[in-house]
Amino acid sequence: MTASPNPPARTTTSQEEWIGTRPGEHCLIRVSAEDTGGAYSVVEIVSDPGDGTPLHVHQNEDEHFLILEGTARINYGDRTFNAKAGDTATLLRGISHAWRNAADIPLRMVVTCTPGGVEDVFRIIARGGEIDLPALAAKSKVQVLGPVPTD
Repeated sequence: MTASPNPPARTTTSQEEWIGTRPGEHCLIRVSAEDTGGAYSVVEIVSDPGDGTPLHVHQNEDEHFLILEGTARINYGDRTFNAKAGDTATLLRGISHAWRNAADIPLRMVVTCTPGGVEDVFRIIARGGEIDLPALAAKSKVQVLGPVPTD
């Protein structure tokens, strides 16, 4: 039996394109699900002060956050906490959550999703045009529950 060759390594360079997903947020897909056979994806996010995601729940993905700069205010189930530079947080599928930039400086973080694939939503939104957000959320098995929390 012959061992199959290892897949080629993939690197992301600074010349890859940052995409705008909403006013106040830019993302760089560092590793897509296509690169990992769907196992995971890695997205770097830079968020302006006050920016954040609405309260939502993923049916498919767990999210693992590494805060690089700034402070993320995270709502997770019935808990609310701050994650500052150097902190990590794991948000499990099936539990409502949201995050926002609670500081007066940009928030920069790396988010790993397991399994990968939900990063395709960023690409679709960044293309612009008429987007049926409820249909996109349903297709991605993400349920939006409410606005960006302010506490």
